[in-house]
Amino acid sequence: MTSRYLPARTILFEQARSGLTYRIPALVYLAGSGTILAFAEQRLSPADADANLLVLRRGSVSRTHVEWEDMAALQSAHLKGHRSMNPCPVYDTSTNTLFLFFIAILGTTSETYQLITGNNVTRLCCVSSTDQGQSWSAITDLTDRTIGCAIKEWATFALGPGHGIQLKCGRLVVPAYTYHIDSRECFGQICRTSPHAFTFYSDDHGKVWKFGEFVANLDTVECQVVSVDEEDGHNVLYCNARTPLNFRAQALSTDGGAAFLDGQIIPKLVEPPRGCHGSVIGFPAPVGLWSEEPFVVCSDSSPDHTASRQPTPFPHKRLNLANQFQTPTWVLYSHPTSPTSRLHLGLYLSTFPRDPLSWSQPWVIHEGPSAYSDLAYLELSSPKVQEPRLPRVAFACLYECGSRSPYEKIAFSLFTMRELLHNIPHLPAESQAELSPVLSCVCCPIA
Repeated sequence: MTSRYLPARTILFEQARSGLTYRIPALVYLAGSGTILAFAEQRLSPADADANLLVLRRGSVSRTHVEWEDMAALQSAHLKGHRSMNPCPVYDTSTNTLFLFFIAILGTTSETYQLITGNNVTRLCCVSSTDQGQSWSAITDLTDRTIGCAIKEWATFALGPGHGIQLKCGRLVVPAYTYHIDSRECFGQICRTSPHAFTFYSDDHGKVWKFGEFVANLDTVECQVVSVDEEDGHNVLYCNARTPLNFRAQALSTDGGAAFLDGQIIPKLVEPPRGCHGSVIGFPAPVGLWSEEPFVVCSDSSPDHTASRQPTPFPHKRLNLANQFQTPTWVLYSHPTSPTSRLHLGLYLSTFPRDPLSWSQPWVIHEGPSAYSDLAYLELSSPKVQEPRLPRVAFACLYECGSRSPYEKIAFSLFTMRELLHNIPHLPAESQAELSPVLSCVCCPIA
């Protein structure tokens, strides 16, 4: 397995000799304060049943680097007698409120037990912060008021994991999935379920939450969503989900996640046996000049730098700059690239995510065992404020990795738009001419 270029990384969470393990990364960038928050589950062992608390590291993003604070446990994000899992942050830019959603599961009850018995012991919970994650509210259990009687039809459910999003209309959207009880047998002791992705959403800045309709036609579990602007002026909510079907699935919503059209298999995005979580992030197509200053990732331990290799340009799919009605949204996706095991974390790019065949081949950013990840898109103000330029942009990836097991570490990497476009492998040759104006702009540094 070879890759042309591996971005530098910093280890934010690391397994202890005692067995204490950190899993399920979640990432959110708060542009107003230049703060990036990295969340994870702290577990007594790698097993789901040994999950305990949620933990956080706060980073401050400056022109060329990130400085990380020490890890902090989120003590208020805990329901008595339950274990906290699946962190899912979403930020409301109107009220400057960060919501951290998570599920709380009774004791050490396993997902398998809930699926077999139909006895749901999972709660929908949330804490919030108005100071960029420096302090947090008391826990709110939203289960009864948000899910209500429908909980009796769900054997269990979960969030994301990873980030939620805010739509242009202000709606907050949190990705989720449930195992719906399709039938009960043997006096309720054995049940048959099917998994379906959906969303929780709020139109009043988090005061009231509702849940939408399921992706009905495919078995879909862990998922994330992106708001996608298309060149012709349309907007869709794009959902990318894990499946047990050897490939990822996608589904589109035209009403902000209240309902989804039938899901589609994505043949270019493979799943290992039983699948794995993946992350998606949307960003405006790179039309203009972007700064390409290298990032230095700082922490209390030395960064784990990997050797640079010669990049190659990426010829991409159709982008009609002359006739576009609005700047289209491109989508970046992170996931292990092997169809046989959780190995070789890669980044895939689509310039037209509505089309399940539009995905590129992957740029592998970690060679070896890797699993869950979460992506963030960063817009950074130009250092030359006297000149009206587009913001500098970068991407961040928080991901599980290791040398023998995917669960040894959670690493953080930053990379620029130029690095992304130069390291995504080639698409068909006819696309190169269409992307060349974009690459010529993207690759010009701001002097």
